[in-house]
Amino acid sequence: MKEFTHLGDKDQPKMINVGDKKVTKRKATAIASMFLGSEIISHFNNEDLVTKKGPVFQTAIIAGIQAVKKTSELIPMCHPLLINGVDIDIEIVDDTHIEILCTVSIEGKTGVEMEALTGANIAALTVYDMCKSISQKMVIKEVKLLKKSGGKSDIKNE
Repeated sequence: MKEFTHLGDKDQPKMINVGDKKVTKRKATAIASMFLGSEIISHFNNEDLVTKKGPVFQTAIIAGIQAVKKTSELIPMCHPLLINGVDIDIEIVDDTHIEILCTVSIEGKTGVEMEALTGANIAALTVYDMCKSISQKMVIKEVKLLKKSGGKSDIKNE
């Protein structure tokens, strides 16, 4: 049976020592699926909606990028990382739903799954914040890791 890695000998929390790991190219992609409803989606024109707070998707993308860079400040056992790149794409998938994809890449000693998940989550929360004046029936339905590469194992959950 696998053991939790963030517990020390006395079952106390610890941050994993990655000092002896090799630097490798690492990449992770997470997705957030979100129900906006037709009332909100109907306001979108040309793949975005400009509100008094600004363009919804563009603002959410910037918020997601900021969140990726601050993941280690939010999640206690995450290492601060020098991020090489963040790509966030938001797509209207039908008349009620959007999907937010967040891909993060580095050359480092630890993975970027938590950064990708954090970026997708915060982008979704930003969409919610910017659209809540129209409707508060929005639902962030699912956030999950789609794939990761580099390190000990590669994962594909697509």
